[in-house]
Amino acid sequence: MTSNKRLAAYACMMLMCGFWSAASAAAFPERPVRIVLGLGSDLMSRVLAQKLSATWGHSVIVDQRPGGSGTIATDTVAKSAPDGYNWLISAAGQTISAGFEPDKPSRLDAEFASVTMLVSAPYFVLVHPSVPAKSIAELIDLARAKPGTLNYATSGIGSAPHMATVLLTTMAKVNLVHVPYKSSAAGMNDLLGGHMQISFQFAPVSIPLVKSGRLKSLGVTSAQRSALAPDSPTIAESGFPGYEVIGWQGIHVPKGTPRALIAQINKDVVAVLKQPDVKERMFGAGLELIGNTPTEFDAFVKKDTARWTQLIKQAGLKLE
Repeated sequence: MTSNKRLAAYACMMLMCGFWSAASAAAFPERPVRIVLGLGSDLMSRVLAQKLSATWGHSVIVDQRPGGSGTIATDTVAKSAPDGYNWLISAAGQTISAGFEPDKPSRLDAEFASVTMLVSAPYFVLVHPSVPAKSIAELIDLARAKPGTLNYATSGIGSAPHMATVLLTTMAKVNLVHVPYKSSAAGMNDLLGGHMQISFQFAPVSIPLVKSGRLKSLGVTSAQRSALAPDSPTIAESGFPGYEVIGWQGIHVPKGTPRALIAQINKDVVAVLKQPDVKERMFGAGLELIGNTPTEFDAFVKKDTARWTQLIKQAGLKLE
């Protein structure tokens, strides 16, 4: 066979592979799909499973694998075949944890491919009603006037609320005393009791407590005001431009999953996120639906990982 004929045959073979891949993606799924969850709420996963099961005519199973700060779930999916039948529910904590190991490649980047961000929500800056501050600016002024006297509660070193607070204190150049608890609930109990003064908390936890008047909200951590609480100013507009922290959940699949298959999964998942009843249910739970492209989500994950890595180094943080 001449060189030209070999090239033509190779091109034909690659073209046929492309058609096969697209056709296979269009036929997906042909058996049950598993959604593996290690971190955060299972609400979005279960709604997604219910809707996709009805659309596809095949079961979608939510497999909860708690423990190891999400590593058990991550390991489970990382070791599975790159065929689209095992999904990892990724979360904000994974980009933070990667920052504590700067010499190792991020697992999401090294072992997984991005599909889409499902939901996001800001954190609220909550203070006990006894704290004499009505805004972020007043809280920072108070911290400057009385350094080392304001305590903030988190669920541990490296947790999203901890990092959100460190980002603010670093930008504001103030000292708040970190008090890590074994659980978020324990810290919140002490905040409600007045033993703690401050805590950054996820929107679904914060909104009911603020509406009931048990805690005050001084602002939100998202770049723009949240539709969940449009009257709450952002930290960025309160004197700290560029400040942004959100909690999020997304879908990742094992590295090597065909692009056509990722595109098909993205299309079907985003279609679910656009359904009015899904929007209403998530909004009621304090979550905002996203549904971006694989490229957009991948860029976000890389940027978020780099940002936390830099802050962790700058603040000299270490996991205990």
